[in-house]
Amino acid sequence: MTNLADRPNSSRGDRRREQLVDVGIALLGEEGWPGVTTRAVAERAGTNPGLIHYHFGGLPGLHAAIFRRATDLVINPLAAELLAAPDERAALTMMRGMLPGTGGNEPATRLAAELIVGAVRDASLGAVLREELRQARARIADRLRGLHPTWSPARLAGVATLITASIDGLMLHYMIDGDLPVGEALSAVEELLEEDT
Repeated sequence: MTNLADRPNSSRGDRRREQLVDVGIALLGEEGWPGVTTRAVAERAGTNPGLIHYHFGGLPGLHAAIFRRATDLVINPLAAELLAAPDERAALTMMRGMLPGTGGNEPATRLAAELIVGAVRDASLGAVLREELRQARARIADRLRGLHPTWSPARLAGVATLITASIDGLMLHYMIDGDLPVGEALSAVEELLEEDT
């Protein structure tokens, strides 16, 4: 039974997998990808390193599972909040409130930075992040379509891309420079929205 898909599932096995992924995420947030080793995860989980091979096929499989979960923890909550905003101005107001909580010491921010590092260094992790970001852009474009039914598909895709890239850029810059003039940047976007109406 070398194929992971052929292995029988059990609630105990599922719990163990979840535990190993949770431990990996904790290590990723604390020490980055270099700290997420088979030995470190097994030690912190209080288990045998062989279980990582059994459940994930080895460290690369565990890294992929950690990456998917961390992506869900970082991207999906932010996208859900933005998509719930009634319009662009409300979304900007939400961003004003959220960005101060994205300093370099925040766990979600550290995970976001590690996701980017992992995606750049490992093509398979990069494919996961690319797909998650594509889905986020598609959800934003769908929301914009509801707000602006006359916009062309190209404009919807372009604005969704700019929104996603702007959020990522602001978060990353704010991680590096806590004095970043985020308020001024968001005010500039509000002024552009005023010109567009």
